[in-house]
Amino acid sequence: MTVITFLGAGSVVFTRELLADILSFPELHDVTLALHDIDPERLGTAELIARRTAEQLGVSPEITTHLDRRAALGGADFVINAIQVGMYPATVKDFEIPAKYGLRQTIADTLGVGGIFRALRTFPVLDGIAADMLEQCPQAWLLNYTNPMAMNVAYLAAIAPGLRVAGLCHSVFWTVHDLAELLGVPLDEVDYTGAGVNHQAWLLRFEHRGASLYPRLDELLETYPQLRRRVRMDMYARLGYFPTETSEHSSEYVPWYLHHDEEIERLRIPVGDYLQISADNVAEYHSTRRSLLAGEPLDLTREATEYAPQVIHSIVTGTQRRVHANVPNRGLITNLPSDYAVEVPCVVDRLGVRPEHVGDLPVQCAALNRSFVSVGQLTVQAALTGDPRMVRQAAMVDPNTAATLTVDQIWQVCDDLTTAHGDLLPPPLRRTLASPSA
Repeated sequence: MTVITFLGAGSVVFTRELLADILSFPELHDVTLALHDIDPERLGTAELIARRTAEQLGVSPEITTHLDRRAALGGADFVINAIQVGMYPATVKDFEIPAKYGLRQTIADTLGVGGIFRALRTFPVLDGIAADMLEQCPQAWLLNYTNPMAMNVAYLAAIAPGLRVAGLCHSVFWTVHDLAELLGVPLDEVDYTGAGVNHQAWLLRFEHRGASLYPRLDELLETYPQLRRRVRMDMYARLGYFPTETSEHSSEYVPWYLHHDEEIERLRIPVGDYLQISADNVAEYHSTRRSLLAGEPLDLTREATEYAPQVIHSIVTGTQRRVHANVPNRGLITNLPSDYAVEVPCVVDRLGVRPEHVGDLPVQCAALNRSFVSVGQLTVQAALTGDPRMVRQAAMVDPNTAATLTVDQIWQVCDDLTTAHGDLLPPPLRRTLASPSA
């Protein structure tokens, strides 16, 4: 029997969607679902969701709950990681502290000082997950959803190179979905390939019946100028390849937009957007819990199946699929660093997740990716070496941060965030560091 372990099962909205997708496959009706969370109330809510979902779908999986992670991992075939270390209060700190210095962020979970410190909070927990999996379920696949995706996958590859890891993100799929809808083309008739790094990959191939869809997109942008008032439309027009993450995300990975008031207005950038999204997620958790306790049915309608259920189904049944996933760059993208994680097409079947060779990215895309990757490399190395100076260096080379703050301000922001996050950070990185100019 297939055993699927959920780490961070208390992320109830995401857990609900994944469970609905998993249990909708006939071959997975009798799986064992091992739910883990460190919060007893959230774990109980996740159990209610699992049992209600199974009841509504008329299936009978075995459901177990665990506050102890090692117990949850015992005998697992698949481990879905959706933890958020520090939860909403940590997210608020990641926004409010940099904002005092004039540093604008939109999502702050992937790059920038927000992404750096989210990674540094997450790495110690990844240490424990990797160690536990190598003892309890060494052949299991770790399917990671936790951001910052690329930093987390790169860190896991460094500390546990034998662990089977695939980072899953829906950004490539939904980019193609939304563009197909915009262009009036059936999604199932679109052929596409995305490659780059997570949240900054590029549509290298975007075709309908063998013809590129880019000329049709160009014509649409010429016809409707308001469509050009979005960051990734602007990036596409200038770089020639469409970026595969939202404009909100994309705006904070480059130095061009967020520190110009006129660009924020021109491109309608919602500064601080993730704070409201996070608050809404907390509210939705409480709403879902109240609904469950009142005996109300869950809304299980889904427009598309998430990647993790597809990956699990393909490996269990041998059904071949092609998905985009985040994996160590072992010769896959030849003009990006080999010690980092990349997002590439992967074939999935009974043999597992097998990434496709991409080769060189277009030179302009690789150039932008390399500045993105540099932040992540320094952050990973800061954790591996215990060198707090590398945390500051990561922030110094971050495009948006460097375009906005002086080096002394960057140093101070990192000190303030270090103090604010305290014991959540790796022990060697918990001390502040005087600026060289002080």
